[in-house]
Amino acid sequence: MIEFQQVHKTYNVKGRQIPALQGTDLQVRRGEVFGLIGHSGAGKSTLLRLINRLEEPSGGRIRVNGIEVTALDAAGLRDFRRKVGMIFQHFNLLASKTVAENVAMPMKLAGGQSRDAIAARVQELLARVGLSDHANKYPAQLSGGQKQRVGIARALATGPDILLCDEATSALDPQTTGQVLQLLAEINRELGLTIVLITHEMDVIRRVCDRVGVMDGGVIVELGEVTEVFLHPQHPTTRRFVQESDEDSQLEGEDFEHVQGRILRLTFLGDTTYAPILGQVARETGIDYSILAGRIGRIKDQPCGQLTLALSGAGSAEAERQLQAAGVTIEVIRA
Repeated sequence: MIEFQQVHKTYNVKGRQIPALQGTDLQVRRGEVFGLIGHSGAGKSTLLRLINRLEEPSGGRIRVNGIEVTALDAAGLRDFRRKVGMIFQHFNLLASKTVAENVAMPMKLAGGQSRDAIAARVQELLARVGLSDHANKYPAQLSGGQKQRVGIARALATGPDILLCDEATSALDPQTTGQVLQLLAEINRELGLTIVLITHEMDVIRRVCDRVGVMDGGVIVELGEVTEVFLHPQHPTTRRFVQESDEDSQLEGEDFEHVQGRILRLTFLGDTTYAPILGQVARETGIDYSILAGRIGRIKDQPCGQLTLALSGAGSAEAERQLQAAGVTIEVIRA
């Protein structure tokens, strides 16, 4: 759906060339929720805004749904942007317009629809985001979560194929964040929209995304399925994000010198997460184990868990074989 070919962006600041995005190759699949995570200044906002050319690339090619975006003239770009909705961090609602008028604005600007058709579409969109009773209110009368729901309805107004989310939950409290993420997941599932979102919170990625790109210094340093990146992070930046999202997790560099035995990290996905596999294997092989660290949760709709444990006894090799046969992924922390 979205393809970057050696796209880069450099800003001219007081005569100095400041690189924001280095030569980047990226593909976002049709219908997926793709997340970009990085600290401030990593380049994620620049990359997002290049998709609909709110930022002009310094070089490279961008294709969206088969369209060469970098080659569009002004008229072509206007038509293209009607198929790309955008949700902003600070809502960007017009304070002097009602909720209904804010949602109707993109359709009025696009033209070609009657007043009745626009009103019906607004009613439909407000029902989808749960704000049917707020059509005649003004932004100042709404909570942060309600404002963001208006922003989502407005982004859907022209029937886009893609939604771009620019830190859409960072101004919201945790409960409201969960509600907005659930709404985005429903929109992705029911309408089949491709969603690209940027965030600095790994928990947002874990809850709603299918794949993730981790950015640092204008470079995508790690890319993959969220389950793989979250459970088996490779780059130091990714590991820091995962650790920040789960303060109780221990990923690497643990001090286990005082612990006897072979130290393993077990990863459970899906049905194996809640199955009593470890106990069964211990009884059958006669091994001893002690749990050193652990976490259980969900990645999007999939249960997952990790245990770091010390294994000892003559049956250790057989225990590992049985665990792998049961679908458990094993990483050796210390042999």
